[in-house]
Amino acid sequence: MGKGLRWLARALGLALLGWVGLSVLLVLMFRVVPVGGSMVMFERKVEAWRDGEPLDIRQHWRPWVALPDTAKLAVIAAEDQRFPAHHGFDLVELRRAVEASLDGEGLRGASTLSQQTAKNLFLWTDRSWVRKGLEAWFTLLLELLWPKERILEVYLNIAEWDRGVFGLEAAARHHFGVSAADLSAVQASRLAAILPNPRGWSASRPGPHVLRRSAWIRGQMRNLGGATYLERL
Repeated sequence: MGKGLRWLARALGLALLGWVGLSVLLVLMFRVVPVGGSMVMFERKVEAWRDGEPLDIRQHWRPWVALPDTAKLAVIAAEDQRFPAHHGFDLVELRRAVEASLDGEGLRGASTLSQQTAKNLFLWTDRSWVRKGLEAWFTLLLELLWPKERILEVYLNIAEWDRGVFGLEAAARHHFGVSAADLSAVQASRLAAILPNPRGWSASRPGPHVLRRSAWIRGQMRNLGGATYLERL
């Protein structure tokens, strides 16, 4: 290997080590610091600026103890029922998604709450392999360095629930005119129901699909054992 190639390999190695160290430091910092923004929020602002449409981001951080158990359980029931047991990747759902795709049913999502938190907080929203690779890396870091409660706490505070509406507190006020702490089980289930398409579906003016999905979520919440399920986190 020539001198120039050795220098290049060394520079790339140092750059990679620096990036790894920086990503670890970011994840450690956000383990304790309230999260007041995310890359998805930044992306939405850039999109609005590009389209010439002003966007006011609404988000109000609420700590774990101020987030209602009904909303915590509703999101788990809707998005990731094996959240307490897996280490960031739900291999059961991933296998089912692959089998469904091979059977011609179309590609369906199998992302865990850990993966969604990693994506929302640190990355952008497209489906490129680069983003998926970075998502896997940050998911591993979250699972290694954060407790499950912290992952769910951050997810609930940065998830998108309408145009410019992020986090459970802002979502509760926007859709129902109440604080997150005052959400009923029905309201929490409707918010969880629209997570796959938060800018296309409404929790406050639900269509038939959202109503059916929210009813299914409430059934799953009961099947999981209610709020006692959260003791597994």
